[in-house]
Amino acid sequence: MGSLAVELKNVSAVYEGERIPALHGIDLAVKLGELVAIVGPNGAGKTTLLEAINGLLPIRFGKVLVLGKPIGRSSHRLRQEIAYLPQDLFFNPGTPFLTRDVVLMGRFAKIGSFRLPSSADRRFAREAIAAVGISELAGRPIGRLSGGQQRKALLARVLAKEPQLLLLDEPTTNLDPEAKEEISRLILEIRSTLSLTTLVVSHESGSLLDEANRILTMVGGRFLTGSAEWNPLVQVRGIAQGI
Repeated sequence: MGSLAVELKNVSAVYEGERIPALHGIDLAVKLGELVAIVGPNGAGKTTLLEAINGLLPIRFGKVLVLGKPIGRSSHRLRQEIAYLPQDLFFNPGTPFLTRDVVLMGRFAKIGSFRLPSSADRRFAREAIAAVGISELAGRPIGRLSGGQQRKALLARVLAKEPQLLLLDEPTTNLDPEAKEEISRLILEIRSTLSLTTLVVSHESGSLLDEANRILTMVGGRFLTGSAEWNPLVQVRGIAQGI
């Protein structure tokens, strides 16, 4: 498999029904165990990049390799090794699922179709819930939890899946400052504990960017040259203000 977890070679992608590419000739190599932060203004292609890596977006040109294998031909199997947390994934108050059931859903890729969770699967879910500190919330409806508590439950679902690659799209968005820092700390702990290769999209300065091995900037579906030396404390504020 080599030392690369993710490799994109001259990748261009266009959403169905659109003419302008969302990604333009992207080249990217992410080493096993790396934490790579991706920043940039709205519409820069950051979410699109994560979708391409997760096999959710057809590639017009180029090649996407995950764990050494082409994602296009092995999407279903490779997604068993990928945990993807989309932006703005929150549950409304009427959502009927209990928190423990949402976390258990993280095991479904491992379980396979038409098979019931085993006692071991349920143990994984319980341990994941305990690891993020919400054991007392396991029996509550997920929609009744606060935004920060829901994010913890979704991180527990990530843990329960036992992935090799973690893709996070604005994981602290719409949270208060205390919850943002707590969720960031949990992400860093999960990454360290599981030795997870992690790509995180963010527009906010904080511990996730501080701890990143590299910070890459996207604008107009491309990486800016020299973005590894980009200063997040200055540039994140600049992007947010439209500078």
